[in-house]
Amino acid sequence: MAAPAMQTPDAPIPARRMFAFLAMVFGMFMAILDIQIVSASLSDIRAGLSATPDEVSWVQTSYLIAEVIMIPLSGFLSRVMSTRYIFSLSAAGFTLASLLCATATNINEMILYRAIQGFVGGGMIPAVFAAAYTIFPPSKRAIVSPIIGLVATLAPTVGPTVGGYLSHTMSWHWLFLVNVIPGICVAIATFTLIDFDKPDWKLAKRFDWWGLAAMATFLGALQYVLEEGPGNDWLQDEAVLIATIAMAVGMVFFFWRALTRDEPIVDLTAFSNVNFAFGSVFSFVMGIGLYGLTYLYPLYLGQIRGYDSLMIGEAVFVSGLAMFFTAPLAGVLSQKMDLRIMLFFGFVGFSASTWMLTRLTPDWDFWELFFPQVLRGVSLMFCMVPVNNLALGTLSPDKLKGASGLYNLTRNLGGAVGLAVINTLLSDRNDLHYARLAERLNWANSEAMRQFTLMKQNLAAHGIADSTTGALAQLAGRISKQATVLSFIDVFTLLGILFASLAFFAILMRKPGGAAPAGGGH
Repeated sequence: MAAPAMQTPDAPIPARRMFAFLAMVFGMFMAILDIQIVSASLSDIRAGLSATPDEVSWVQTSYLIAEVIMIPLSGFLSRVMSTRYIFSLSAAGFTLASLLCATATNINEMILYRAIQGFVGGGMIPAVFAAAYTIFPPSKRAIVSPIIGLVATLAPTVGPTVGGYLSHTMSWHWLFLVNVIPGICVAIATFTLIDFDKPDWKLAKRFDWWGLAAMATFLGALQYVLEEGPGNDWLQDEAVLIATIAMAVGMVFFFWRALTRDEPIVDLTAFSNVNFAFGSVFSFVMGIGLYGLTYLYPLYLGQIRGYDSLMIGEAVFVSGLAMFFTAPLAGVLSQKMDLRIMLFFGFVGFSASTWMLTRLTPDWDFWELFFPQVLRGVSLMFCMVPVNNLALGTLSPDKLKGASGLYNLTRNLGGAVGLAVINTLLSDRNDLHYARLAERLNWANSEAMRQFTLMKQNLAAHGIADSTTGALAQLAGRISKQATVLSFIDVFTLLGILFASLAFFAILMRKPGGAAPAGGGH
């Protein structure tokens, strides 16, 4: 199979190749954005399709399950079909699925179309990372690495903002229609411009269908358990228990196939590279921080402050702006300083931004959250750029396609695991704090009695007949709100400790050498 010409360190980037890469980046942006774009508008979709809360949650779950299966599979498919075919077909399929989602007339159709959208969209994400580290020489990574780092972190961060704006000003249908014109352009541009590699159709004869079935069972069941477990008391729920057993069986069979076949569906040998192994761990943890805080900020603003979807989107957009303006600086610094030191400061900054939230109160609003969000956005870029370079920058070209899928999978799984743990902690700690606060409210507590009396008097003054019951309800509401805030603080504390401890592991990675792969064949 012919290999593309090697890029010398100082060779200019051909315009055709740069435009092709930018089209790929935009396609990846759409795919990652759609993970979160519906999160702020599920209530609108639910009303439009007359769905129950349990049914509408599958609009997210079906997308994530399908995407998490496709991401590692895309490496093998890219070797068979070439980047040109898999990316352009994925972009076209994603566009068609988006159109189908917008025309769905019931919740079952929506869930099916979202699964298709997630599956084909997952084929675009790893291809961009692989392309960045094969078609561009190390001297150009100050340009391309911040671009993919920005997109990978910015898209899920601004997803709720974009989704809230579209559903608020137009309708939920535009959450999907907005993909159609750009998706057509991306499909045409990538099919026309990509010339990075050639297909190897002979590999298709060695496709491991049993390995695919095992991987789909393992990852699909894992995603289901992580999505449904927190709200269904984990293994106490029969469906979650069955999915856990399926996950365990699928995992054993998948790893057996992957480690014993000459041409496995997913090549795990990239983990023998120390940098890639550590980079994948960091990517997993960054997924926890990225998706976890993208979930926690809107949850606090909605539950405690009573914000609607548009107000939440405007409030959390701060982190996105910070990432956007930090990306060029991160690119320059990645060429000027030791990447491990840059990564260290990124993790420390992320930990500090989370630790600032441990002083949270029910009165915190936009400005109290402003500086933690700015520091978080800056730190994410300081983490993402060096992690990408350290993890993928020392791999040989023949390993990059499969490794890119695994690397992106770890970030998504980190987000899924993080959200499951966060939801479980929020629920358990909320119950604990509520019980402790309620214990202190008794007739011997003079301050509690004073507040209770004031509430009764206020309700009586407004003509409420049963002011005692009303005052008790208000007091219970205050306790519930305070317990919720305390549970948020517990989660922020744990996240801060996690990122602070991981900062010191950055020094264990090896600095990429000047001979990092820059254009080999596949």
